[in-house]
Amino acid sequence: MLGPADLPAALEVLATDPVTNVFVEYRSRLTQLDPRWLGGQMWGYVADGELEALCHVGANLVPVAGTPESCAAFARRALRQRRLSSTIVGPRDAVELLWADLGEDWGTPRELRWDQPHLEISSSPAVDADPAVRRTTPEEIDVLYPACVAMYREEVGVSPELDGGRNLYRARVAQLVNRGWSFSRIEDGRVVFKAEIACATPVACQIQGVWVDPARRGEGLCTRGMAAVVDIALREIAPTVALYVNAHNVPARTAYERVGFRQSTTFSTIMF
Repeated sequence: MLGPADLPAALEVLATDPVTNVFVEYRSRLTQLDPRWLGGQMWGYVADGELEALCHVGANLVPVAGTPESCAAFARRALRQRRLSSTIVGPRDAVELLWADLGEDWGTPRELRWDQPHLEISSSPAVDADPAVRRTTPEEIDVLYPACVAMYREEVGVSPELDGGRNLYRARVAQLVNRGWSFSRIEDGRVVFKAEIACATPVACQIQGVWVDPARRGEGLCTRGMAAVVDIALREIAPTVALYVNAHNVPARTAYERVGFRQSTTFSTIMF
């Protein structure tokens, strides 16, 4: 298990693919790998005295620079303790390696999403931005929150408010708004488009939670709305913007392609 003294070596591993690894790098920088703030653990795989791979272990189990050897070691470690994570997510090759060893013991997942194109953009959007999309203000959290719940239900398949989760989820929504990482188009007191920045480093940021009011889909709100988010993010947050999307979500993929996103790799997510 890594700690603050291991941060420089961990950042070197993360720098081998900083856009793909943006979530784990963000968590590493934010917490300095102090378990008190990490809310979980960061494991490291050492070979010939050098740190070669990482594994973020919290609500998300996320392998970094995974190889057959490191993923086998991470799986052995995971099997020695109770399952802490509700998802395994990351580059498909590494997730497949982990799941090959964990699957029998971790039980039947709620959903397997093997094909999730990971997309990136580092230049100005290819379409005009929606001028009505802007940062959500703290005074608009009550308006934004129902749209966030609707997005979560649609994307994950369960409500974030289950088992007393409402306060925690609302606090996360408020945190993103207060950080300036929530973007929305609000009409007559109703959110018709929204998206958030989930994490950011000096090199990249990652978009999550893209949602359009079902009654307004097909109007181009996602395409122009994402162009607005990308435009602001490139100017003010990070030089590359990334996201990953389910391969079967053709409307979203089409919108992202029109904006100028291009696939860099494939992610997979296993959900419990």
